[in-house]
Amino acid sequence: MVKNDDWIRQNAVKGMIEPFNEDQVRSGVISYGVSSYGYDMRVGDSFKVFSGYSGGAVVDPKNLDNSLFTDITADHCLIPPHSYILATSLEYFRIPRDILVICFGKSTYARCGVVVNVTPLEPEWEGHITISISNTSPVPVKIYANEGIGQLVFLQAAEVCRTSYKDKKGKYQAQKGITLPRL
Repeated sequence: MVKNDDWIRQNAVKGMIEPFNEDQVRSGVISYGVSSYGYDMRVGDSFKVFSGYSGGAVVDPKNLDNSLFTDITADHCLIPPHSYILATSLEYFRIPRDILVICFGKSTYARCGVVVNVTPLEPEWEGHITISISNTSPVPVKIYANEGIGQLVFLQAAEVCRTSYKDKKGKYQAQKGITLPRL
């Protein structure tokens, strides 16, 4: 069952989302906060911009070389054409044991050729979300820090899971900031 805005507000008070915006902020920004059946998270102001291919470098998910990225802290970030960046959510999340969360990109960015990729947030996972943001267009795209980047949809299971992310001692539990792949 998809959870509505009242459920999100009630659980946010219990520390599920910090900082939390009870209303959807829209005036002059890419919207964020509570939506009808979800929560529009913001992107923080720290970015890892993929620097591009350089002489034999390989993007290896088992050993991602941090030197392939340029670190930026700013109020916006330009994604080069046909490239991507890594970013982090401004909000810190604590997912209840009976909830799975799926993220969809904001339509404002999608209409500009931007693809937002976040893997599902498993029951009892907590942390800042590491976000992969791809630019499919042939020109640079601007991403605005502290504004909406993706809509989270909260799905409640009929019963709690047998083994949660926390039980498995997941490698991304309680991550803070942008987190590169781990083995």
